[in-house]
Amino acid sequence: MTSCRTLLAFDFGSKKIGIAVGQELTRSARPLATLRHIGNKPDWQGITRLVHAWRPDALVVGLPLNMDGTEQEMTRAAKRFANQLRGRYHLPVFHEDERLSTKAAEQIIRDHPEGDARHGVDALAAQLILETFFSENPPGEP
Repeated sequence: MTSCRTLLAFDFGSKKIGIAVGQELTRSARPLATLRHIGNKPDWQGITRLVHAWRPDALVVGLPLNMDGTEQEMTRAAKRFANQLRGRYHLPVFHEDERLSTKAAEQIIRDHPEGDARHGVDALAAQLILETFFSENPPGEP
């Protein structure tokens, strides 16, 4: 049976969180929104609205690793965010290496200025994170 899970992906940053939505059946993703932190905390109301609207089956959080694969402070912050998502929404949460996703998103916007950049670099980075997740995991896995 072919899986048709809907997933939300998050590009977690210290000031903003980019969010993308994707469909496992088509293995495609698109930028959805960029939410700013409120009082140094994620915009939980905004995230809750998106979770309720899209009813995802799982969530993916990008992990910002150093180029050598080691963790940094933002890696630990992204893992804390992933744990908070799991606790709040009771959904499976997966991690995906997001090295260079923001740089790639910035390059896409530079290369395609006529494209739809209304969601910004962060949401486009979340799309790239989700596309990487799809390419590295067969449908229905993990």
